[in-house]
Amino acid sequence: MAHSVMKLKELESYLQDVDGFEKPKILLEQYPTTPHIAACMLHTMHTRYDDLHDKLVADLGCGCGVLTIGAAMMGCGYVLGIDVDDTALEICARNLEEFEISNVDLLQQDVNIIGSGVRMHKVVDTVIMNPPFGTKHNQGIDMIFLQNALGMARTAVYSLHKTATREHIQKKAAEWGVDIEVVAELRFDLANTYKFHKKKSVDIEVDFIRFSHPRGKLKNR
Repeated sequence: MAHSVMKLKELESYLQDVDGFEKPKILLEQYPTTPHIAACMLHTMHTRYDDLHDKLVADLGCGCGVLTIGAAMMGCGYVLGIDVDDTALEICARNLEEFEISNVDLLQQDVNIIGSGVRMHKVVDTVIMNPPFGTKHNQGIDMIFLQNALGMARTAVYSLHKTATREHIQKKAAEWGVDIEVVAELRFDLANTYKFHKKKSVDIEVDFIRFSHPRGKLKNR
């Protein structure tokens, strides 16, 4: 049963005030999740699946915190924001202070360490993320994020991936024994962020995907 919560447009309006990257790092593929996409993701997670209210949530690769803050505003019991970049976490901490949100902790950690050294199996109910697409730099990093998110979550993982990689992701999900549902097809408006960008902005077709174990619980990866 869904709980009453703020409306989609209200959430999007609040998220407009979240400060983004000051000097984004191309090697980390730091592209911010737009307030519109973040609000749509979170609102759907709440109203259609009830995977946020009073839940323990992790935002893997939280960046400056738009998904972390949005999740907290949607009634999460607790949110853990994880990112490798200390500068992004500093901005995220400032945003949390500005929004007066207290049920969030931030952890500086490399996603590769989560998978190989620091074991975080089934520590949260839900993982949300907008991982690096891994197409220009760090090929395959999107799958590393996904595999580690699946290990962390007891119930569901929500993630954004290029629509062009859908078949590959479906194949991996089948190998890992998890259900996959393409919740929505979105257009990610990628602003001219880095020097190599020639156009003012580019629309990229992106899938918003929910991953879950067939019995509602995710296996240890």
